[in-house]
Amino acid sequence: MEETFSLITIVKMIRKRILLIISLIIFCTGASAIFSYYVLPNIFDAQTQILVNQKNTGQEGYSWTILEMDLQLIETYNVIIKSPVILNKVIETLDLETTPENLSGQIFVSNENNSKVVNIRVEDQNHKQAVEIANTVAEVFKDEIPKLMNVDNISILSVAKLKENPSPVKPSRLLNIAIGGAIGLMLGIGFALLLVVLDNTMKSEQDIDEILELPIMGIVSSISKKDLEQDISVASNQRGGSRRR
Repeated sequence: MEETFSLITIVKMIRKRILLIISLIIFCTGASAIFSYYVLPNIFDAQTQILVNQKNTGQEGYSWTILEMDLQLIETYNVIIKSPVILNKVIETLDLETTPENLSGQIFVSNENNSKVVNIRVEDQNHKQAVEIANTVAEVFKDEIPKLMNVDNISILSVAKLKENPSPVKPSRLLNIAIGGAIGLMLGIGFALLLVVLDNTMKSEQDIDEILELPIMGIVSSISKKDLEQDISVASNQRGGSRRR
């Protein structure tokens, strides 16, 4: 049997299972709130900026060539910043209990198009440690790049600073709660649809006509207990009157 659902049918189905849907929304929203506030740790970030710029050699005719070279080197620098060569020294300097691979996952390097400014952003559960890592990465990179690339074109443009009342950048608790509510809504509607699809009982004369393809000869209406008691009482009174006559 092919199941087809019109918009009216879906609306009726949702109204019939509204308690199930609301229960799943409340459950998923509550679970998301508990997970966001009591399980997920706060993540803070700190950012420093470095400038890729060759020192002035007095040769003005080569300024455009030097600019192009600096821009081309930035992509290479973005990779070197997160390489073990730099991160191992950062770990050693700060005495961090981590690995270069894990530390690399905390560091995000970016720059705007045709910009010689490179942003180094660090995320950590400890705001002070995020600041220290960001500044140390910039310092180590500045010290090591002349040895690695035989160039001296790095200067620190701005350093990360410790904030008195830092705000976490993660998790986005309100967003997580909203997502949890949306998931609960989808699960509720999905379960309601599934219950309708799996329900093969006949509930109306239309179901009999569609499934058995037989004509309907009559309909037996449901009788409430109160109406049944009244009918029995009337029938008893009628029999009693007949006997007296």
